[in-house]
Amino acid sequence: MFRVSIIAALLLAAPATLTIPVGAAIAQADGQEPGQEQCADNPQKKAKRSMFGNVLGGIAGGILGRAGGIASSLVPVSSIVADELLKLLDCKEQKQAADATNQAIEGGVGTEIKWKSESRKNVTGSSKVTGSQKLADGSQCMTVTDVVIIDGEETTVPKKMCRGKGDSGYRKA
Repeated sequence: MFRVSIIAALLLAAPATLTIPVGAAIAQADGQEPGQEQCADNPQKKAKRSMFGNVLGGIAGGILGRAGGIASSLVPVSSIVADELLKLLDCKEQKQAADATNQAIEGGVGTEIKWKSESRKNVTGSSKVTGSQKLADGSQCMTVTDVVIIDGEETTVPKKMCRGKGDSGYRKA
């Protein structure tokens, strides 16, 4: 029981003490200012993140389990935003697009959430839930249509988002 208490205390302290300095250290090691990390992975970034990311990610996943709310915010953007759009959007825009998808799914069929880029002019987007389907295995799927407009050029990408029976969040199918 004592071990469990120590591990729990370390885990509660770890996100507050490790997350911010590690991000800043990665940014400074790459010659960037803190808070301006790039989306693209490279071998150096992967190596720096692997030590903490794999350990803390596995532990956090075990602790959060199937909890909703904050757990869904820990889902990687790439599991929510269509691959075609990941290439067009910067990090902040990808997060905005993922948030819009999550909000639209919460609202159900017919819900449309629009967003405007906080980092670039003339970039907007939206996510709209256009259909819902319950599968025989108990999982739930929704069809979401994402629209991104960059300098007047529109890109529309439909995607299927599914949530397994008992899971808290949706992911691209």
